[in-house]
Order: sequence, then C-alpha cells, then structure tokens
Amino acid sequence: MTKRVLHVVTNVGHYDDPSHPTGLWLSELTHAWHVFAGAGYDQALVSPAGGSVPLEPRALKFPNYDKTAKAWRSDPAKMALLEHTASPDQVDPADYDAIFFTGGHAVMYDFLDSEGLQLITRELFERGAIVSSVCHGYCGLLNTTLSDGSYLIAGRRMTGFAWREEELAGVAKLVPYNAEQIAKERGARYEKARLPFVSHVVAEGNLVTGQNPGSAKATAKHVAAALTTR
Repeated sequence: MTKRVLHVVTNVGHYDDPSHPTGLWLSELTHAWHVFAGAGYDQALVSPAGGSVPLEPRALKFPNYDKTAKAWRSDPAKMALLEHTASPDQVDPADYDAIFFTGGHAVMYDFLDSEGLQLITRELFERGAIVSSVCHGYCGLLNTTLSDGSYLIAGRRMTGFAWREEELAGVAKLVPYNAEQIAKERGARYEKARLPFVSHVVAEGNLVTGQNPGSAKATAKHVAAALTTR
C-alpha cells in the first residue's frame, strides 16, 4: 500500500501588525515534499481554514530560496495546490500514515488552537501513525491533547524553533508568544542544537520534530524511515 502524508500549511499572511507580512516558509514544504515524492508517497495539503496559503517573503530570498522552492513556484500545478488546500473537516485521518506540520511565523496564529487539526493529529498519533513538525510547525502540537486529556507532547522529547532563534531573526517582539516556553510548560522534554539555525531533529516513537528551516529535509527523512517500519 502506498503511504500517504498530510502536510499542514498556514492561511495567515501577516503578524498582529499588518505591516509585517509572513506566511508559509516555502522550503520547509518543498524539501519535505521532495523527500516523500522520492519515496513514492501520496501527498496532500490541509490548512486551518482551507483555501489559499500566503508565502513568507523572507523565504523567497537567498539563501532560503533554493532550487526546490524555485521549482515549486515555477510549476502552475504546484502553486494551484497552495490556492486550494483542504480544510480539516474535509480530511479523513484514516487516509493518512503521517502528518507533517510546516512552519513560518504565520502558523503561530492559526495552528495553535485549530480544533480540526487537533482532532486529526490525535487520531493519527493514537493509532501509531507518524506525527511530525518542522520549525514553527510544532505550534500545532502545543495545545493538542490525547483522549485521556494529557498533552500529546507531555513527557516526550521534541524540538522546534528556539526562542534564541526568534531573537536572532529579529522578530522576538513581533511574535505572539514564546513557543519554546509553552512546549516546556506542557511538559515536553524540549531539546535544541548547541548552535542556532543548525539542522536538528528529535525522534521519539511516532513523534518526529525538526528545529528550524534547515531541518526540513532531515526531518522528512526521519519520517520516511519511520514509515518503512509501519
């Protein structure tokens, strides 16, 4: 049976201050998509509200704008996927073997409290499917609870964009909350690389998380490796 991966992307295009645009960090999607396509997996996109996905402008500039991102933007069919994403109520979790939460600061606004995404994630995790995220994508896991009421990330090793990286990126005063701090408050055993912006992946059971944009490819490879055993 062909494995199926559900990518989660954002619908938000700016910070609280509308003069500061944000959106999907495109390479985090394209790197993972490339890995999963190479493995022969079927892939689909879902967003909290369904529909259009804005792109983070900073991700479309050197050095973040690499060949996979450029290839995606030059492909009308691929760009159409970002204009017509499914909403959570259109997704049957039983159809998927893994979920992959992409990042970009925009997800801090619409991933955190999406009940639809939480329901999908809970069902996948509890039946042993892979739950994964990269960079800010872990905001989609922070408030997700299991059937017993406990937080999914409680007691589990994980990573995601670090507060120090927020400071170095110059957006610490723009973001709505400190995701690293919330992860720790939820009981996660949060880890990060010794140096900021270095690729870092943490895998524990069926939870796979990557720290920053540079971790997307490695995170996807960990997910693919985990899927070969399922």
